[in-house]
Amino acid sequence: MTALPDFRLETYFSRWEFAARYNLAASDAQSMRLSALLALAAPDDRERFDTLHLGYTQTYGDPELRQAIAGLYEARAAHDVLCFAGAEEGLYVAMKVLLDAGDHAIVVTPNYQSAETVPASICDVSGVALDPRDGWSLDIDAVAATIRPNTRLVSINFPHNPTGKILERERFDALVDLCRRHGLWLFSDEVYRELGPTGAVHLPAAVDAYERGVSLGVMSKAYGLPGLRIGWIACRDRDVLQRMERYKHYLSICNAGPSEVLATIALKARDTILASIRATIDGNLDLLDRFFARWADRFEWYRPDGGCVAYPRYLGAEGVETFADRLVDEAGVLLLPASNYASRLMPTPADRFRIGFGRSDCAQALESVDRYLTG
Repeated sequence: MTALPDFRLETYFSRWEFAARYNLAASDAQSMRLSALLALAAPDDRERFDTLHLGYTQTYGDPELRQAIAGLYEARAAHDVLCFAGAEEGLYVAMKVLLDAGDHAIVVTPNYQSAETVPASICDVSGVALDPRDGWSLDIDAVAATIRPNTRLVSINFPHNPTGKILERERFDALVDLCRRHGLWLFSDEVYRELGPTGAVHLPAAVDAYERGVSLGVMSKAYGLPGLRIGWIACRDRDVLQRMERYKHYLSICNAGPSEVLATIALKARDTILASIRATIDGNLDLLDRFFARWADRFEWYRPDGGCVAYPRYLGAEGVETFADRLVDEAGVLLLPASNYASRLMPTPADRFRIGFGRSDCAQALESVDRYLTG
């Protein structure tokens, strides 16, 4: 086992996220105030929140919350769900339980850093790159060519962070078939599932599509509620879930009771919440289309399929790292340059940046970028 490296993305955000005037790199959808969320609660859920006893909660998660989460899937029940203190804890525990030192794992690149570094701290890991020339799609033949006799797990993330790619259904089905033939776990980071512009067609959850599928979810991204710190793993294998639960005893032990009740309220009102967020995304994507058309000599724009982040290419001579540094320093607008998505496994594009479009202040942020570029 090797030590985990510095988490570049989170270190970058710790410096700038709350110092910049506009966070145009945000990976979450527009959040809401506590009062607005409580206004969506049924009377019994509101009473439950108001009279909540602030003691320990069940390690697996509140039964009503787990039932609400199970309802997000096609044929899952509460006993298929284990809650965590955010998605990061779920990812960490899943890798610790599913992988051993002699194993091999495959991950897509570019990626959210822990999707690579956590398994790499346990065993050998290989990367398979999403191809920008192929609409950021995944070459299933390349995945197949990377499989070794000791390969145990393939890790994917769609809608993808940072590109917003949703894998084509036929390629997803081919990947499931490949994992089934080799008896591999398919770990699927689905934190952006259900999120995207109007008309986005999402993939089935891995846990529904495949008996060895492991689906990671969270309230932070699609529901815009990162302050709740509620994530989960959905998995059909009860033994694996129990092993994850035992590992959680060494970490958060249990979730915060108020957060569990609030997450339950949000999931019951998910149609209302997602409709509001989707309207924001639709409007912001129209703004981005026009912005990048105006500045076609400075940027190459790929319109994402889902989620609320995209990964444009920067064409300026000074390079994307210098551009992003100057933009936040001089205009107060934060973008996330490509160095935060660099991989130790293989080369990744160095001329791109993540831009978020899930928040309500996107228009004002883009106006500031316009002024900076106009000079």
